[in-house]
Amino acid sequence: MHDADREALGRIAHHFTRFAETDGADDALYQALAAVIAADPELMALLLEAPQTQRKPVLLLAALHDRILAGAPHPLAAYYASVGGTRRPGGDLGPLLRDFVHREDAALRALIRSRTTQTNETGRCAVLRPALQTLATRLGGTDDQPVELALFEFGCSAGLILGVDRYAYDDGVQATPGERADAPLIRSAWRGERPAALLGASRWRASRRMGVDLHPIDPADDAAARWLRACLWPGDAARRERLDRALSDARRHPLPLVQSEDGLSALERWLDELPAGVTPVIFNVWVLAYFDAAAFKTHVERIGRLVRKRGLAWISGEVGKLAPLPSPPDCPAGESPGSGTLWTLQWRDGGEVRTEPLAWSHPHGRWIEWLDAEGVRSA
Repeated sequence: MHDADREALGRIAHHFTRFAETDGADDALYQALAAVIAADPELMALLLEAPQTQRKPVLLLAALHDRILAGAPHPLAAYYASVGGTRRPGGDLGPLLRDFVHREDAALRALIRSRTTQTNETGRCAVLRPALQTLATRLGGTDDQPVELALFEFGCSAGLILGVDRYAYDDGVQATPGERADAPLIRSAWRGERPAALLGASRWRASRRMGVDLHPIDPADDAAARWLRACLWPGDAARRERLDRALSDARRHPLPLVQSEDGLSALERWLDELPAGVTPVIFNVWVLAYFDAAAFKTHVERIGRLVRKRGLAWISGEVGKLAPLPSPPDCPAGESPGSGTLWTLQWRDGGEVRTEPLAWSHPHGRWIEWLDAEGVRSA
């Protein structure tokens, strides 16, 4: 084994150990699997098939889950609630996992080489919706005269978050029905003051929608949709139901989802096609964390130029370390430290570009803590 691979396995072992101790606390099976993998260099080495930015526990766990969902016959399936399993992790888990990996080796390696972690978590719409309402308010939209927005999702996966205005919401204070009775239901809770003024009648409507991704997923493709299910944790039935409803919604409302190595070039071509009077909005959620430092800097600068020159608005929900101010809140007990997501808005106000921190949230939108225009938490 080369020195570079040994160093990579050391990093992978660290990630799996952290996952077993902290990040996987919501799922007992995944905690147990991560502990087994962290102690087994041969299992960890599967992730060497992936690009460096994708060598995370969730990718290997998703690949295992995909094979289970595909119906690969093996006793390991008895641990997966997503296929009806009820067995709790115990001493037999390690040997069964190693046997399963041996049998499914080729399929697992193919998935790890070709797939990326794509949760396409519609729960994030709990924050995107008031973020879009904030933008519409800044642009002069009112309850009676909403502004026209064109939504462009960077890192769209299956484009499910682009259906933000068709979903149902319940924040514990107010319930908002969806477009249909079977719309996905997004549940969230406010920490601190709830910005009621932002959650009234919608001050925007989407006239155009488009997504771009390195590997976009066709909601009508059964194998691709299975991968999205595989990226969910097997014990979370609520997220599974929400995903299935969102996939059904996406099939009823097909959108252009473009594969591109340079998503911002695709954005610029899209901007050229928009009619006058429509404000284009690019948004990304937990995408830029996979960029290296140089790529991240270039991306931010390119978007900044489009904001200044083309009137683009930018809503970003990313891991807080990418934008360290304002300081993140303490995460609730049981959540991974540092997983808080900072949402920001950048738009052109006359001749000036403004950047406003909007909120901190759970990475899947379970809780929201709104900020004022100076980045101060609501009381």
